[in-house]
Amino acid sequence: MKTIITTENAPAPIGPYNQAVLSGNTLYTSGQIAFNPKTNELVLDDIKTETKQVMENLKAVLEAASMTFNNVVKSTIFVSNMDDFALINNVYGSYFDEQTAPARETVQVARLPKNVNVEISMIAVK
Repeated sequence: MKTIITTENAPAPIGPYNQAVLSGNTLYTSGQIAFNPKTNELVLDDIKTETKQVMENLKAVLEAASMTFNNVVKSTIFVSNMDDFALINNVYGSYFDEQTAPARETVQVARLPKNVNVEISMIAVK
């Protein structure tokens, strides 16, 4: 059994997918990019601001499922330029307690949707 999770506080899907799916006690989020759901515009000022918007979108999806970043057990970060890793990691890390942070991988890719620089997805458990 699965429950579709949606919120107006994160970008609406632009294809045949949902913001997140809850299966049992496990939440699978779709990848989030730096799309501001209030202005309907991408936030691409700099990599730190872009990453913060991504994390705020993920926070909204988690909250819609009655979860927080404390529930996250796994993250996947896709970046277009690994040289941005330290800046992305700094913003990402500010949302977690380092001792209980989730497992994670970071992968450089050739291109991301809408030509953004970072996309992050998460798995969380209640």
